[in-house]
Amino acid sequence: MSDPVQPLPLVGVLLLDTRFARPPGDIGNARSFGGRVLYETVGGAGIDRVLRGDPQDPALADSFAAARDRLVARGARLVTTSCGLLVFHQERLAGDCPVPFTASSLLQIRLRQRQHGKVAIMGLLDGSITAAHLRAAGAEAELPVGALPDDAHLIDVLRANDPGRRIDPARAEADLIAAARTLLDRAPETRALVLECTNLPPYQQALSEALDLPVYGYYDWLVAIHQGLALPDGRLPAASSTEIPA
Repeated sequence: MSDPVQPLPLVGVLLLDTRFARPPGDIGNARSFGGRVLYETVGGAGIDRVLRGDPQDPALADSFAAARDRLVARGARLVTTSCGLLVFHQERLAGDCPVPFTASSLLQIRLRQRQHGKVAIMGLLDGSITAAHLRAAGAEAELPVGALPDDAHLIDVLRANDPGRRIDPARAEADLIAAARTLLDRAPETRALVLECTNLPPYQQALSEALDLPVYGYYDWLVAIHQGLALPDGRLPAASSTEIPA
């Protein structure tokens, strides 16, 4: 994960309607941004609706657009979401947004391929990242994808959706490292890993060290956009562009 004190414009985050604990490194913890972040919770946007609902879901997109507009009105200069699976809504939510908008960490895949070559993806739940998600991110549908096992500690805590239930970082870290090693056994040519889920970056540094590979999460993607390495929709500029003013 990029250093959270690295300058970014004021970031606005559209949060799913959840209540679980969010440790530092999670996109929903303000310390992940050094305190320079605004939040809006999108009412009715629960995990089940995002995972199992219509990926285009116009009512959901409208709710996100309204929350996005509130963030912009409060001063956000770069807006994103707390769930990489919302990549389907990139075009709708970016189209009429007056500031840069990026829906998903998956949109950095093309940049990381340019930098490293073969890239693999880690998500939270098995089967949640589909070929359609990858195509929506402008990536190849056949990219290797991994996820935590269904009985992983982190999944158990997130499903409970109880703010009083704490995550054991050692258990969460161990589960993620084991799952990533299983993924690399299937894709040994992998040269970098992209984390789709914004709940995984608290364990990103440990994962990178364990695998001896670069690992990229949501914060790295926001920094890349700010530095002009890629456009918010994942397209790669032909030449370096200017940063978004802070």
